[in-house]
Amino acid sequence: MMSTRKKNLIQILLCSFFLYACAYIVTPAADLNTGSSTGKGWSALVTNVGASSAGDLHIDIAIRNDTGDWSTMQATAGHPAMLTVGGKTKNCDTVFVSTGGNRLAPGFQMRGFTSGTKSEPKTQLLYVECKGASAAPGSKLSVEYGYVTGPYNYYVSAIPVNATLELNLDQVAKDLKYPFTDAAPDLIEKASGKITAINDCVLTLTNVKRTDTGLEFAWETKNPGTYPTYVHIGTPPVIASDGILYGLYEDPTLADAPITLPGEKADWTTTVAVPKDATGLYILVSVETKQQKNFTSHAIDITDK
Repeated sequence: MMSTRKKNLIQILLCSFFLYACAYIVTPAADLNTGSSTGKGWSALVTNVGASSAGDLHIDIAIRNDTGDWSTMQATAGHPAMLTVGGKTKNCDTVFVSTGGNRLAPGFQMRGFTSGTKSEPKTQLLYVECKGASAAPGSKLSVEYGYVTGPYNYYVSAIPVNATLELNLDQVAKDLKYPFTDAAPDLIEKASGKITAINDCVLTLTNVKRTDTGLEFAWETKNPGTYPTYVHIGTPPVIASDGILYGLYEDPTLADAPITLPGEKADWTTTVAVPKDATGLYILVSVETKQQKNFTSHAIDITDK
């Protein structure tokens, strides 16, 4: 017959097993929408045509997400842009056209992002340069790119859609409004709003504070369930009224998140480097939702900060 001591030991071991095994207990989702949608794709606008410091043709560009969904895009690696002048084409090998790895909200437009490293971030503007070339009336530029749409799922690689941006260098857009002109009424969320995350935990932005180097965001999760849960949100970037997406891209699964115990709250902060004169800010946050390492995106209005 089993002794009381052995029974207690078995109960302790079983409790330990279920405590660690149940950090993620979720209801299976039928459709995580990790593929690409069949929207219009992305569009691009020429914002300036000039010359680089070396005397080469320099074309500043803004890109807009016209896919109808959250999306990330990047010019196709190893493929030069093509400049057409007077019926002749020329390769343009310097191409910086990308969201910098970040997902941008539908209808949003941008002209630069943060690159470099965490210790030495820098702003990368979007442009194309064509060595030894100059523009003439009727000049056109084409840029091959790929994009994906929808939620980000760490376990399922989204299939990119390949497309081409076509730009008329005679049509230079002036006084563009960033980060958007019109947005869907339900797209922009209030800073005081509540976001439902994995295991029905509720995520709230509780405070936004300006610092010497940028912004500090205070986050809180509440767990109404019966299982301990981690809610990962990565290190959210912001996009400003100058069209720059501030915050070095990081896979949201890599950033630490505190565990939220059943019936309890958890609090933590994230930071992003932003110039002091940057205004009209929106947080672009990816929130772990439905299943482990599946992220949906949200745009939070902090334009009053």
